[in-house]
Amino acid sequence: MTVSKYNCEGYPDPITCCSTSNLEKETKAIRAYRTMVYVCSPFSGDVAGNVENARKYSRFVVEQGCIPITPHLLFPQFLNDNDLMERELGLHFGNVLMSYCTEVWVFGEIISAGMDAEIKRARRKNLKLRYFCSDLKEVIDHA
Repeated sequence: MTVSKYNCEGYPDPITCCSTSNLEKETKAIRAYRTMVYVCSPFSGDVAGNVENARKYSRFVVEQGCIPITPHLLFPQFLNDNDLMERELGLHFGNVLMSYCTEVWVFGEIISAGMDAEIKRARRKNLKLRYFCSDLKEVIDHA
């Protein structure tokens, strides 16, 4: 997008030109490359609390300059987690999405069975793993 340095009457208009140039720079910064991060956190059990935490974790990923991939916020919107076949389908979809990520960030103090499977899959795929407490402080890898 190019903006004329002149107004409609032909006079120089540096304010419009400069503000538009700044907007262009900010837009380019927003659209810069961002790493895709798979968000690994609990879902079942306290579903309402875990969904709220997953939203918080996803926002944290955005604030770190990355793109959050949080399947347990998406798929329960239309798949029934209490139906075994639909749960498996959702887990499979999550695995597919993990394949497009370069990192997996594990959140919370408790590792559920589903999270454990995701961590093992991430290790098999040689994805970078990072661990965070529920207060978003990073901790050393559990290796």
